[in-house]
Amino acid sequence: MKERLLYWTPRLIGILAVLFMMMFSIDCMGEYSEWKKILLCFLMHNIPAFIVLAAFVLAWIREYPGGLLLIIMAVAGAIYFRGFSGNWGVLIVMAPFLVAGILFIIHATSYQVKQEQK
Repeated sequence: MKERLLYWTPRLIGILAVLFMMMFSIDCMGEYSEWKKILLCFLMHNIPAFIVLAAFVLAWIREYPGGLLLIIMAVAGAIYFRGFSGNWGVLIVMAPFLVAGILFIIHATSYQVKQEQK
């Protein structure tokens, strides 16, 4: 049971975090009436979400490097958007990526230790 919880928790956090990022592009629907402009606006707003989604796909396949990438992305995003100098909202948005990355690494190392014990 503990193994399944450690396996699915970072994946669920990742899915919810990417959906949360994509939620901010819904405002494209009201700006334009032409579907091509709506699609272009939607794609442009979701470039960061697609990058994070690619990192989560990597973490899903290869947990340790993907977890490290998620941690690096969370720290880099917090630094870039000045999260450590008073912009606490950035830290709230970046926290799921940090937590998911740490959980991916914990699961990868615990699985490796379990395989070595057999």
